[in-house]
Amino acid sequence: MDAALARLRDNARRFAGLSLDARARLCRAMQAGMLDVAADSVRAACEAKGIPLGGSLEGEEWGLGPWIVVRHLRLIQESLAALKRTGTTPVGPVDRTADGRLSVRCFPANAIDAALFRGVRVDVHLQPGIAEQDLERSRARFYRAQISRHDGRVAAILGAGNVNAIVSQDAITKLFNEGTVCAVKMNPVNAYLGPYLERAYDAAIREGFLAVLYGGAQEGAQLVEHAAVDEIHITGSDRTFDRIVWGPPGLERDRRRAEGRPLLRKPITAELGNVSPVIVVPGPYSDRELAYQAEDIASALTYNASFDCNAAKVLITPKDWAARDALLGGIEAAFAKAPPRRAYYPGARERWERGTTGRRDIRRVGPLTGDVLPWTLCPGLDPDAPGDPAFREESFCPVLFETSVEGADPIEFLDRAVAFANTQLWGTLNATLIVHPATLRDPRLAESVERAIGALRYGAVGVNAFPGLIFAYGTPPWGAYPGSSLTDVQSGIGWVHNTPMLEGIEKAVLWHPLTAWPKPAYHLSQRKTNVLIRRMTALEERGSWSKVPGVIAAAVRS
Repeated sequence: MDAALARLRDNARRFAGLSLDARARLCRAMQAGMLDVAADSVRAACEAKGIPLGGSLEGEEWGLGPWIVVRHLRLIQESLAALKRTGTTPVGPVDRTADGRLSVRCFPANAIDAALFRGVRVDVHLQPGIAEQDLERSRARFYRAQISRHDGRVAAILGAGNVNAIVSQDAITKLFNEGTVCAVKMNPVNAYLGPYLERAYDAAIREGFLAVLYGGAQEGAQLVEHAAVDEIHITGSDRTFDRIVWGPPGLERDRRRAEGRPLLRKPITAELGNVSPVIVVPGPYSDRELAYQAEDIASALTYNASFDCNAAKVLITPKDWAARDALLGGIEAAFAKAPPRRAYYPGARERWERGTTGRRDIRRVGPLTGDVLPWTLCPGLDPDAPGDPAFREESFCPVLFETSVEGADPIEFLDRAVAFANTQLWGTLNATLIVHPATLRDPRLAESVERAIGALRYGAVGVNAFPGLIFAYGTPPWGAYPGSSLTDVQSGIGWVHNTPMLEGIEKAVLWHPLTAWPKPAYHLSQRKTNVLIRRMTALEERGSWSKVPGVIAAAVRS
């Protein structure tokens, strides 16, 4: 570790001063390297997670690994090219939110995105008080304002163990958005990925801009405390964050926290999970529309065996809503489409038992044997029981909880549901709103929906779709709602991805059709996702129109 960090330290200043052309060449080399190891790394991930090769589930690992990373690196190349050509990064239309803040379109990023993701857009809401000239001056700050350039910094990244793309994307953000060299420590859960990253990013490693390290908690502590490290980024749990910042649990940590004396004296950013709400706004849903949204909710739980920080966790329905039973039944029916999955993440069985024990109504789909956990729905939780662990702890296992909130009409329900999510659920990372198009055509109700989106204290809000799409697209920023502190970190501090390199971000908002055909690749009924995402990975190398027909054909056949 000492030698690797010394080499990064020696090369940090040189990296900070690289030209745009040199950065673009490095980015292209990293992308080519990822494409070279893509199939091998996916096979390793499938073996580690108990996923059979050649089936639809293999597509998850293409989506959670190579596709996202190859896309991210292409988008960075486009931002660097735009910086060279125009002095700024590409963004879409600039608008205003219902309460007057700036809103910047960042997806679709190009015409191919618009063709493949019809009717989908992502707008980034900026914080109050930011004017359009501020947006222009602050964007791509490291590149555009000489005063903000540092003369070489070393970032330590503690990698996530659940989604293989995360460690790459965290490093890409640090390298190309912020100009820091990176020491990446692999999480023990997916340390098998490390050798593939070493092969993929050989160009950056040989130049002394990147190092891949291994080990557990002890090595992680040595890394963040090392004198050569200037800043830290972690994707993981709030417990790990607190241990790094405040020390091990006990009276001494409590005293330091109360007195505002953190052990850590370095800047730290983090993404730390969430109890993710799904708020269903009442409306004139048809049976087909309810079934589609039931599958979307179920897919947002089952994807990656539910080991996602953005997995659906608490469904919030209107009290006495006539369609409630149909929606819950649709979720169970969708669970039945999901094959049993190995609960590969440590502690899942214990968390599942803790979350389900003593519940009045537990609906299980699939076996509970060995390291396989059933897809589980726990409806009817009391919204007035704020101490319920379902509301206060991220379960990180395949359990979806449901609770009902009072509301005489959609407006009152929305106000109460948003207040419940903001105050009773732990975390500030992502939330979902399900809203019928007819509701949005009513000016009074549409205003209520816009107000709810603005009021939700989450860094990502998905309307009618899994907010994990915001994570995947690359152009939107991904992170917790701003305002967390070291003493109350919630879902984290700071932003990653964000290839337009925006500043002053409040949240990213995904707008998606209520139903879509072909269905999104993450939906449970997609049966050829492995073919689809592999083709999408090839498309993302250069954003080539020649690859689009094959992608569409795979999506339709799925």
